[in-house]
Amino acid sequence: MCEVLEVSRSGYYAWRSRKPSKRLEEEARLKVSIHEAHQQGRGTYGSPRVTEELKSRGLSAGRHRVARLMREQELRGLPRHRGFRVVTTQTDPSLAVAPNTLNRDFSVAELDQVWVSDLTYLPTEEGWLYLAAILDLRSRRIVGWSLGETLGTQLPLRALRMALGHRPAAKIHHSDRGCQYASVAYRAELAKHGIECSMSRRGNCWDNAPMESFFATLKRELVHRSPWQTRGQARQDVFDYIEVFYNRKRRHSALNYQTPAQFEEQLRAA
Repeated sequence: MCEVLEVSRSGYYAWRSRKPSKRLEEEARLKVSIHEAHQQGRGTYGSPRVTEELKSRGLSAGRHRVARLMREQELRGLPRHRGFRVVTTQTDPSLAVAPNTLNRDFSVAELDQVWVSDLTYLPTEEGWLYLAAILDLRSRRIVGWSLGETLGTQLPLRALRMALGHRPAAKIHHSDRGCQYASVAYRAELAKHGIECSMSRRGNCWDNAPMESFFATLKRELVHRSPWQTRGQARQDVFDYIEVFYNRKRRHSALNYQTPAQFEEQLRAA
């Protein structure tokens, strides 16, 4: 074979006995850490988040190098999913709507200054399960959430009361014009705690873009990867995703790749 390839036998045996270069040894160790970081992100992280996870462990590696080593291990982040949409916004012309006070000003400076809220659907083989969630606009943390089998006002009310149970009341609460948020009961709960009500313009999802972004992330990283047979399974997985992963472990690009919990700790310590 050496003759065919025009390689000297001594050169071949020297190559075979040669130790791996320092660079190859370093990349072998780095591959192990990259795999661990990818697993830490539950298989959802692409190279930017993996790079930031490595930095938090004291490992220095450029994003392009990380991307190359991920490709060599066939590791990749989740692609964006374009699924069908179930309409959860049901308006009631008899209910008054609030002005769009937020007006797409998503760059708030303080925690609990603005909460944004919305509803979405979760498919199971037993039927739909609906999720109401409230997100703090500064830290992107889910501060209140609730699951239910119907889209009544009690669903977002439970999420709101959860948020109020362990956070100071926000100054502004923003949502769409759905009948649940425009209902007398929901508006009364906001007024009771001195929270100003803000609502998106009719049919304009961009007015509530941070909440829409969270739901898109939830669908991509959990729902579309987890076909549920029962609503009970969905409830367990949603709890784990929000409380264990999203709020405390998942690195958020809008927070300079910190987790919402880490970001809040830094703000409170400052």
